[in-house]
Amino acid sequence: MNTTSNKIGHVAKALGVSVDTLRFYEREGLLVPSLRSEAGYRLYSAQDVQRGHFIMHAKAVGFSLAEIAQLLDLEVTRDAQTCHDVKQVVDDKIQEIESKILDLRKMKQSLKGLSDACCGGEESAIHCTILDTLAERGNHA
Repeated sequence: MNTTSNKIGHVAKALGVSVDTLRFYEREGLLVPSLRSEAGYRLYSAQDVQRGHFIMHAKAVGFSLAEIAQLLDLEVTRDAQTCHDVKQVVDDKIQEIESKILDLRKMKQSLKGLSDACCGGEESAIHCTILDTLAERGNHA
């Protein structure tokens, strides 16, 4: 990869994303190319590419785009931040994931109950316990 400036296609390939994804990140203010060529092409510096890698790594561990924007703000102003500030973002994400895991376990348990109550046979679904249970619960909502 060129050390001075790279066109969007080269950067997209290096980051393993589509050109449309980079354009989306640009619209969201996460990754803005440093320069434009005379022809108007987006040109990304090595620092822009490094920022792109930061975004990809943060996304890979489950951060949302809003959370990534927050992390990027912390990264840009790291001299004015504390490790506690950064750790808090990560700890908040861990709490969110733990909550989702609990919700998913409850959903799995409910689905398992539905599945266990069904005979799973080849007969008509007119008296299907799954459909009846879902319809009944829908009436009590």
